[in-house]
Amino acid sequence: MCYTFQVMGTYELTVIIDGKATPAKQNALKSKLGKLVETFKGKVKKTDNWGKKDLVYKIRKIETGVYLFFELELESSTVGQLNAKLSQEADLLRYLLIKKEE
Repeated sequence: MCYTFQVMGTYELTVIIDGKATPAKQNALKSKLGKLVETFKGKVKKTDNWGKKDLVYKIRKIETGVYLFFELELESSTVGQLNAKLSQEADLLRYLLIKKEE
């Protein structure tokens, strides 16, 4: 009998959304991203709102962005799939998903 175990790793996800997004829209997006992570058998360990900041350059004619930070626990085999889904999210101006060093 052969068993395979998936190694869970800690990842950091930072997203930028439109600076005009209301707190309700921000919370809805946090919830949506949390559910997306759960579909890949991961979990959100921590979330943080870094606030609204001016962007260095306009993205889609938008000058300010709200930065949201997530600490995730994911199986390494699902990271690519999550990355692909994030790239399709229309509400995200930019995102960065990196593996946290242990």
